[in-house]
Amino acid sequence: MDHDRFEEPAERTFVRNVLDGTVHGNALQIGRVHGGITVNVPVATPSRSSSRPDDVPQHLSRFINRVSELGTLSAWLDDDAADAVASAVVSGLPGVGRRATVRRLAYDCRQRFPGGQLYVDFAASDGGVGGSVAEALAVCLKALGQAEEYLPNSVDDRLREYRRLSGAHRLLVVLDNVTEPAQVQMLTPKGAGSALLATSDILLGELRLDGVRLMKLDPLDESAGLELLTALCEPEPVRADPTAARRVVALCGGLPVALHLVAARLSMQPHLTLASVARELEDDAARLSVMTLQTPGGERSVSGAFDLAYRSLAPEQAWLYRLLGILPTPSFDAGAVAAAGGLETAAVQRLMAQLVRASLLEATADGRYHLNDLVRLHARHCAELETPEAEQATALSRLVTHYLALTALADRAVQADRLRIADLRDLLRDAPDPFAQAGQEAGQLALAWLEAERGNVLAVLRAARRQALDRQAWQLAEAFTALFLHHRHLGDWCDSLRLGVDAAIADRAVAAEARLRSLLSRPLLDLGEDDRASAELETAVVRAEESGHLLLRASVQEFLGRYWERHDPARAVTVFELSLRLNHEAQDPRGVAVASYFLGCAQDAAGSPEAACVTLRRVITQFESLGPPDRRMAARALAALGRARARLGEVEGARGDLERAAEALRNADATHYEARARIALADLIERTTADRAGARRHRARALEIFEAGGSPEAEDLRRRLAEEDGPQER
Repeated sequence: MDHDRFEEPAERTFVRNVLDGTVHGNALQIGRVHGGITVNVPVATPSRSSSRPDDVPQHLSRFINRVSELGTLSAWLDDDAADAVASAVVSGLPGVGRRATVRRLAYDCRQRFPGGQLYVDFAASDGGVGGSVAEALAVCLKALGQAEEYLPNSVDDRLREYRRLSGAHRLLVVLDNVTEPAQVQMLTPKGAGSALLATSDILLGELRLDGVRLMKLDPLDESAGLELLTALCEPEPVRADPTAARRVVALCGGLPVALHLVAARLSMQPHLTLASVARELEDDAARLSVMTLQTPGGERSVSGAFDLAYRSLAPEQAWLYRLLGILPTPSFDAGAVAAAGGLETAAVQRLMAQLVRASLLEATADGRYHLNDLVRLHARHCAELETPEAEQATALSRLVTHYLALTALADRAVQADRLRIADLRDLLRDAPDPFAQAGQEAGQLALAWLEAERGNVLAVLRAARRQALDRQAWQLAEAFTALFLHHRHLGDWCDSLRLGVDAAIADRAVAAEARLRSLLSRPLLDLGEDDRASAELETAVVRAEESGHLLLRASVQEFLGRYWERHDPARAVTVFELSLRLNHEAQDPRGVAVASYFLGCAQDAAGSPEAACVTLRRVITQFESLGPPDRRMAARALAALGRARARLGEVEGARGDLERAAEALRNADATHYEARARIALADLIERTTADRAGARRHRARALEIFEAGGSPEAEDLRRRLAEEDGPQER
C-alpha cells in the first residue's frame, strides 16, 4: 500500500468553492473528501402547479335570496381592467350570511378563474389560522404547489413567493373572518384578472384607500325571510299559517342563522308548529334559547355567534355593549347613551363608532343608532350576567331623567303657557335646551323631535313604571301630550296616559291623576270609547275638586264639556260656561280663550250658529292677543267659525274661513284639526258647487292624516272616496 498518497503536503493548498445564482432544492459544497460520503437528499413533493386548487368550502344548505348582492359582487369582479385585481370585503353582523353569500358567488364564478380558488379562514376556532398572516401565506403557498419543506421561514419571504406563484395564475382568493386590513392587503393575488373576496365582522373602511370595495349585508326583509323559511321548512307549513310565518321571520331579526336554527328545530321536533314557535319567540327572555340546537357535534346557537363577537371587544367597548342592552329604547342617540352611562358625549361617540365598526351596532343617516333585536337581547343577557343590578338601575334612572328634561323642554317650546301640574323648574334650570336657538321655528323643531322620539319616550315610560319611578313617569306622560295634541297617534296617546295615571295614583299625586284622566278622555272619544271617556272624566272631576287647584278644575270642566258636546250640546254649553267662570276667577287669559272657543263650538252644535259666530270672532282676537299669539288655536277657532257660517248660508265667507284655517293648521303641524277643517270644506264645496275634484282632494288629505294617526274615521272616509270613484274597469 502506498502510504505516500495520504501524507499531508508540506504546504496546505486552499480550495475556493463558489456557488452563484439561485438554488432551488438542496446543494452540497465540499472542499476535500476523506473516505466515502453518503448524502441523503429528500425527494420534493410533486408540484401541484399543474393541478387546479379548489379549496373554497361549499355552502351545504340551500342558498336563498341575496340576488342583488350577488349581482353587485359579480359585477365588481368584472369591473376592473383585465390586468387588475378586483377585491371586495363583505361585512355584517354575526349570522347575517356573509360566508354563505361569498361561497355561493365563488361556486357560481369558478369557471372565470382558471387558476383555481384559494381559501383561508382567519378564525382561531374550527381549524383556522387564528389571524396569522404567516400561516395564511403558508396555506396559500401549499395550495399553489409548494411543498412543506420548501416554505420560507420569514413572512417577507413567504409574501415574495406568494406573489411570484400567484402572478402566474388567474385566481380567486377567499378569506373568511378577516380582522385586519393587512390580512387583505398581503393575501391579494398578483395574477392579472385575479380577485379576492373576504368576509369580516368588522367594517374595514381603511381598505377603501387601496381600492377595495366594501359591502355591508343587511338582515333579510320580511319577503326574503319568508322565502328562506319556506325553502327550509317546505312550503306547506308556511302556506298553512302565513301569519305565524311572518311573525317568526320578524322575531328572528332577519338573520338567516336564526331562521336555519328555527327550521331545524321544526324538522327535528314534529310536535312543533310555526304558531307554537312564534309564541316561544315572543318571550324576550327565552328567545335566544329557542334559537339553539343540540347536535352530536355540539351546540349550535345564535348566542354562540354573538358571543364570539362580544369576547373580541375591548373592556370599555364591552361595557358600552352591556349598557346598550340595559336601555329600553328601540333606538338612541349618543346624548341619551351618555346620559345613561354618566359619560361625556364625545367619549360615547368614540365607543359607539367602534361598535359600529364591529358590526354590532347600526348607525342611521339621522345620527341615531339601533341594535338588531337579537343583538339587543344578547347585550341585555350579557348585562344581566355581568352588570350589577344597582348599576343597571342607576343607568335607567339617568335615562328617564334625560328624556323627562328633553320632553318637557319640547312641550314648552310647542306651547309655553299650557296648564301643567308638574313643577320641573329645578330639573330644567340648568338643562341644555336644544330648541332655544330655533326662534320662531322652535315649536316645529320640538314637534319633529317628539315625533322622531315617540317610540323611545313610550319605552322609557314603560321602563319607569316597571322600576317604580312613578313621579318621573307621570311627569313624562304629561309633557308627552304636547305631541298628541298635534299628531293624533291615538293608540300611543292612550298608552302613555294610562301609564301616567297609574304612576300618579302610585305617587299619590291627586292633581296629576285628575289632569291625566281628563286628557285621556280625548283619545278615548276619538276612538269611539265614549263610556270609558265618561268614567275617566267622572273620576277626574272628583280628583280635581280634592286638589283645590282652580285652573285644574276649570280644565277638567272643559274636557267634560267636550264629552257632553257629543251627547247633549245644551248641557255642554252649561259646562263650558262653568269652565269659563273658573278661568276668569283664576285670571288666566289663555284659559278664558280656550273655554270661550269650546263654548262657541257648543253653541253651534246646540243650534245657535249666530251666537257661535259672535263668540268665535271674539275668541280669534283673544288667541291672537296672547303673548306669544296662539295661532294654532286661532286657526281652530277660524275653522269653527267657518262651520257656523256655513250653517247660516254664508257660503263664500265660510269657504274662505275654512280654506285659511286648513292651511294655517297645516303650517302649525296641527294635522288632526287640519283634517277636520278639510272634511267640512269638502262637504261645503260638494253642497254648493260642481267641483267634485276639489272636494275629493280635501277628503284625500284628511284620509292621509287619519291613517297616519290610526283614527277609526279613516275606514269610513276611505269607503266614501271609493264610492266616489265608482266601479273600476278591469
